[in-house]
Amino acid sequence: MTEPIRVGVIGAGTERGWARMSHLPALTALPDYEITAVATTRSGSARRAAEHYGAAHAFTDPARLSGHPDVDLVVVAVKTPDHAELVLPALDAGKHVYCEWPLARTTKEAEVMAAAAGKAGVHHAVGLQARHAPAVRHARRLLTSGAIGRVTGVNVYAARAKGAGGTVTSDSVYTLDRRNGAGTLEVAGGHTLDLVEFLCGAIGRLSASLSVQQPRLTVSDTAESIGATTADHIVIGGFLVTGVPVSVHIHDGKAGHARTRFEFSGTRGSLALVSEGPAAGHGIQVGDIRLYGADGAADGRREVPVPPTCRTAVDVPDTAVRNVAELYTALARDIRTGTRTVPDFEAALGLHLLLDTVRSADQAAASQVREA
Repeated sequence: MTEPIRVGVIGAGTERGWARMSHLPALTALPDYEITAVATTRSGSARRAAEHYGAAHAFTDPARLSGHPDVDLVVVAVKTPDHAELVLPALDAGKHVYCEWPLARTTKEAEVMAAAAGKAGVHHAVGLQARHAPAVRHARRLLTSGAIGRVTGVNVYAARAKGAGGTVTSDSVYTLDRRNGAGTLEVAGGHTLDLVEFLCGAIGRLSASLSVQQPRLTVSDTAESIGATTADHIVIGGFLVTGVPVSVHIHDGKAGHARTRFEFSGTRGSLALVSEGPAAGHGIQVGDIRLYGADGAADGRREVPVPPTCRTAVDVPDTAVRNVAELYTALARDIRTGTRTVPDFEAALGLHLLLDTVRSADQAAASQVREA
């Protein structure tokens, strides 16, 4: 029997956080892994997390977790501004690393982290788990096999519930400051644009406009009024390198029916990836995704069944966990066989560079307006 991969989770609180919602349930459900260590900022919460998840070791010093001999893989599931200072010691210790997306606060930090990961010679993954959703896997097969003919257009609408009604939770306040690199563009934009390129190929030239439609929000926990400096609406128009036109609208603050829809038009039909339901307000990487199609003779859409072979993680709980578990399953296979199939730090760096292009396009458009 193959020994499980021993995991240390940084940010393993039992009361709140993305690790509690997704990483820890996924790791617990998968026989490929064993949670051996946890780290939080307080000793009490670290001990409680260790007891809850059956970990032998509890730390308040993340570097001690990364250096412990009972840890093979370090998971960094904390706020974006802290990623670099936690990932780099784990790489220095020779450990495999799974870091949440966004990889870093800035592209420069992402460059340093990607270079360090390459030098360390370990496996590294970034949390772009929407690629591993079963419906996405099947959609990619259909698109690349020509099931709808030549793709002639890609249209994306992604609306999250964050900020709906003009309120945010205290956990989200840091995302309103653009200096933290975790706003709508970085998180929702990153996950959405990564999926566009994963399914259709690289985006070439583009134009973009970023807008702050809710400059002030109220913290629901405290009733404090907070100013926002990061855009909550992103509108992108452009072309894939193949010449196929692409339009993308991403925004937060959707009051009712938050959802994401990818629509691919082809010469013989169309495909649509749709994320709706209770979890859809967090983005396509979290929500339950369904696949729909129509051929040239059809007057409406039909749901496309996803083959069981597109799902590798079994007995996994709700939708917030499923795609993360699929990524973890692929990462375990990579670690054991030496393959490299999961989105890694190099992929994350490429996505950071794409977001820089979006920002530059927005600045260029604003400059043209001022000059006019």
